[in-house]
Amino acid sequence: MEIIKRHCFIVFALLVLFPISASSQNILARYLKYTLMDTSPPAKPKFIAYPTLAFTPETSWEVGVSGLLVYRAKQDTANRLSEMKSFSFLTLAQQYGSVIEHALYTDKNKYFFLGEVRFQNFPINYFGIGPQRPFDQQVVVNTFEFRFRERVLRQIAPSLFTGFEVDFQRLSRVHFEWDGNQQAIGIPTGSNGSTNLSLGWGLLYDNIHNVLNPRHGKYMEVAYLKSNTAWGSTFSFDQWFTDFRFYHPIKKNNVLATQLYGQFTNGDVPFNSLAMMGGERLMRGYYLGRYRDKNLLAGQIEYRMLPFSFAKRWGFAMFAAAGSVFPDVQRYTNSPLRWAAGAGPRFLIFPKKDVYNRLDVAFTSEGMGFYFHIGEAF
Repeated sequence: MEIIKRHCFIVFALLVLFPISASSQNILARYLKYTLMDTSPPAKPKFIAYPTLAFTPETSWEVGVSGLLVYRAKQDTANRLSEMKSFSFLTLAQQYGSVIEHALYTDKNKYFFLGEVRFQNFPINYFGIGPQRPFDQQVVVNTFEFRFRERVLRQIAPSLFTGFEVDFQRLSRVHFEWDGNQQAIGIPTGSNGSTNLSLGWGLLYDNIHNVLNPRHGKYMEVAYLKSNTAWGSTFSFDQWFTDFRFYHPIKKNNVLATQLYGQFTNGDVPFNSLAMMGGERLMRGYYLGRYRDKNLLAGQIEYRMLPFSFAKRWGFAMFAAAGSVFPDVQRYTNSPLRWAAGAGPRFLIFPKKDVYNRLDVAFTSEGMGFYFHIGEAF
């Protein structure tokens, strides 16, 4: 059975389908020229905002607005490209939310700020905990989520950063829409909501110059976070994160990108803090949280042609991934290995910044998913 995924589309096409005034046409023409022509110098900041439209069975129609800001500190091209993305939405079912993600470098790349702020009143599909959950056993969970995660890292050697990390999550107004399957799925830890503050430290080696389109270099991160009832958290648990990415240029414009990601958790973990498979970045094609457990190990490989040799602004990428969730290390070999694969076109939206739009079509043994984003998945 195919998993229906939430996905957004730029609705410029909708605008031209309806009669609009000459002044509105001029505004739209100027905006499209500003967005697509990208005549600003490489060191100048660039901002884009665009409307979105989406549909899911849980929310009905959804309208929103997305924004992206890219810049270099002090407008110096020797500094790494910083980016801030935002997305806000409202649905006909009266759900709403907003997300801001950022990866910001200061001058001379001395400090690196990496994090997100998220709040949303939005339903999720919950399939239970474990590596072999059947698709037909699921329940819709209505929640209000607020999350703040920030990493403040200082460069201590060329491309080597270390620093403090904080992750605050609050899940409230939790309501499971049980339909006679409560016993089969199981009531998880944190089903009544939770507030958890996790504190920790991270070490990162990162020599990538363009965070939205890495063409060469390495990104290697190890981080530890601890949540404890002693400082007000609902639950006590520990989390380790590992993220290793490698980018190898091939020929002039082609890139071979690989990633190995792990999340390892121990303690009394609420269901919203478990390791989750899926989403728009890793194991594309699976609904985020389709499989969740205390631990996750997954890898992916992607071949990017950016751009084609015969086109200035169009490219293409192909990818494959495999991974699994598991309750503990001893039972890792007993967990089935899930696979995903796909491909999609790329469009060079900011030529002076080397930033592409991507449209990915991903396939799994359970169905397919579509993803439209600015910037590569990893």
